[in-house]
Amino acid sequence: MISRRWGPPSVAPEQSPLPRSLVLLHGLLGDAADWQPVIDRLPAIRCVALDLPGHGCNHAVRVNGFDEAHRWLCDELAAHDIEHYLLAGYSLGGRLALYHASRSPNGLQALLLENCHPGLPAAERAARIAHDEGWAMRFEREPLADVLADWYRQGVFADLDETARARQIARRLGNRGGAIATMLRATSLGQQPDLAPWLAKAELPVTYVSGKRDQKFHHLACQLASQHRKINHLVLDGGHNLHASQPEIFARFLAKWVNQPEEKSHD
Repeated sequence: MISRRWGPPSVAPEQSPLPRSLVLLHGLLGDAADWQPVIDRLPAIRCVALDLPGHGCNHAVRVNGFDEAHRWLCDELAAHDIEHYLLAGYSLGGRLALYHASRSPNGLQALLLENCHPGLPAAERAARIAHDEGWAMRFEREPLADVLADWYRQGVFADLDETARARQIARRLGNRGGAIATMLRATSLGQQPDLAPWLAKAELPVTYVSGKRDQKFHHLACQLASQHRKINHLVLDGGHNLHASQPEIFARFLAKWVNQPEEKSHD
């Protein structure tokens, strides 16, 4: 069990004396330290950023699908004595957070999703599994630098210029290709159930953050927000990885979100 923890315990609003934590999940190829620029701007909040299975210090940890990822997260929360928490996830981390929330875990009070997909219709999943298998095979067999050079030229990263792309690739070279391949297969979007119906009826407060320059996920977020009025949709002028490109703005929003009144949260 590995995580990285910053900041003192946060205190919930006056309506409840129980402490609560902000739990942060990174995306594929990242690690818990991706959140540090945001966490550094949240000194009054207890933040627990986790290395996902197959990533960072958890590179040897394996899960075999979304159910196992959910159980892994429950174990992490228990190991940190976290009983009341808000959960924020980016991209893959957002999809894992969404699945976790859909299992109605005790103590989860609110969910924040940064540029993540709620799930594909059943008819589209086989094609996505095949697509992700192609990437997984490359991560297993090819030099990591070569795969990353192509990975960060995908459409969702179109906002990255050459300098930013080179910097991102350099940051990701510490990954282990086989571990990333295993996690990619286990948590492919094609393996994920469509959780849009759950979002439509969820009582849990859900916030979706999208960047206008990530056309795919921004369009998806707008569609979800228009269909499900309970979803709070925040739009930032950025691309796919908003907390990395705009840590100050993202931290200011998280500070307000964590300290939302108790009655808007769900236990």
